[in-house]
Amino acid sequence: MKNFYEKGISVIEMLVTVAIIGILVTIALPQFSKMKENQVFKNAIEEIMSALHNAQSQSLASTNSSEYGVYFQPDLIVIFKGKTFSPESTDNTINIIPPANISNVFLDGNSSTTGDIYFQRLSGAPSKTGTVTVSTPSYSKIITISVTGAVSVN
Repeated sequence: MKNFYEKGISVIEMLVTVAIIGILVTIALPQFSKMKENQVFKNAIEEIMSALHNAQSQSLASTNSSEYGVYFQPDLIVIFKGKTFSPESTDNTINIIPPANISNVFLDGNSSTTGDIYFQRLSGAPSKTGTVTVSTPSYSKIITISVTGAVSVN
């Protein structure tokens, strides 16, 4: 007969513990991936907003006596010098981390997955107005560029 004070863990107790841990992990893991996706999404929006503000600020300051613009493609943003984007302009590139991407660029009535915009020297007015849509599988937001150059998210 076993002594009441003998210590030990039975196989059933181990199986119950492993089952409980398994259930908790299956509940928690999807939440962590959603949190990561949301953070990547927010970072992509901030990167795009920052790039637009940076290009506008450099244009307003007339840095190097030039205009500055932003080129968009699904996984990349490029801040470029001048009025037109050149593929050689890779000095100031910002990668968008998956699963976030730029799903649509709608500037001056043209919809595409790529596009560019520059800001006028001294006035900071944009060459084009429109929207840039940032998406992940679960989230989507639209960044709007107004006639005055103001940038907003809705």
